[in-house]
Amino acid sequence: MDSYGIGMTLEFGIFDHLDRNDLPLRDYYEDRLKVIEALDRGGFYAYHVAEHHFTPLGMAPSPSVFLSAIAQRTKRLRFGTFVYALPLHHPLRVLEEICMLDHLSGGRVEIGFGRGSVPYEVSFYGQNAEERQAIYAERLELILKAFTAKRFTWNGKYDQFDNVPMEIEPLQKPHPPLWYGAHSPDSAERAARKGLHIVCNDMLPTTRAIMARYREVWREAQGAAAPMPKMGMVRFIMVADTDEAALAIARRAYLRWRASFTYLHEMHGSLPASPLRADSFDELAERGLGVAGSPETVRAFLAAQLKDCGANYVVGQLAFGDLTVAEMLRSVELFSEKVMPALRAEYVSEKVA
Repeated sequence: MDSYGIGMTLEFGIFDHLDRNDLPLRDYYEDRLKVIEALDRGGFYAYHVAEHHFTPLGMAPSPSVFLSAIAQRTKRLRFGTFVYALPLHHPLRVLEEICMLDHLSGGRVEIGFGRGSVPYEVSFYGQNAEERQAIYAERLELILKAFTAKRFTWNGKYDQFDNVPMEIEPLQKPHPPLWYGAHSPDSAERAARKGLHIVCNDMLPTTRAIMARYREVWREAQGAAAPMPKMGMVRFIMVADTDEAALAIARRAYLRWRASFTYLHEMHGSLPASPLRADSFDELAERGLGVAGSPETVRAFLAAQLKDCGANYVVGQLAFGDLTVAEMLRSVELFSEKVMPALRAEYVSEKVA
């Protein structure tokens, strides 16, 4: 069995909640854009930002606004959402924004759509959070049809449009690449049948099962000769010159991120049901969901996980909590110069073997 995936090179991306620290927001955004410029120079494939509302977990409540800045500050880096929360967007408006971003960036947009992972955020908008899955499913179908329409009519449960002239279209045809967050083998199967890239942030046994089902169904549905889409594995990553330095930084920054991650749930007397809700970075690392260390330590951790689960896209959460811009830039520098080339070389030798 192939360890990584047929027909793909190993690529590297970044997932970012854009969670709050203590900087004034003007400085906060500027620091993050400097890090994203470093990703562009460092050869990363894409930057993926989350959408959250009314919580320190996410300072990009309008992802399109932040992504438009990225379009102007980078040259090669692809970028997009993990995810646009469709229950909180007018579907035709978000489609128009995606088309604008695609042209502004020269066709570098990659899009994830979802229901919105935190029900409280949807409720704050005065909507029924119990319906968010149904709204997401309908609006996803609507948007995919509208991307290629010249005139658009839709008569659904949640949206109705009649003969709308579609005067803007995406640069990438028929639309930008689409991503799906898979958290079970069944969801991986749905994504494979639709030809979507996938990403997951689960522990290794679940990730392994997701990737195996995805490869199996992809070959069945798309054909053995079809190149394998990206199968992403999200992990917290902090790289420093020594293991000790990296661990000290990650332990501090993770606690700030965790406080933001649990903020709305704690406000409502609960905690998120997620393996990411570890009490410390050490506990997160024990679950296989994060690594902090020297370049060699990080390389060895990721190489073992890639070989085990079959992912072909490493999505690092390298910006989190109260990491300083200097800490993030050094982590990105070490990762791009010393971790990425070594993992790519190992990936090639693994495929040849």
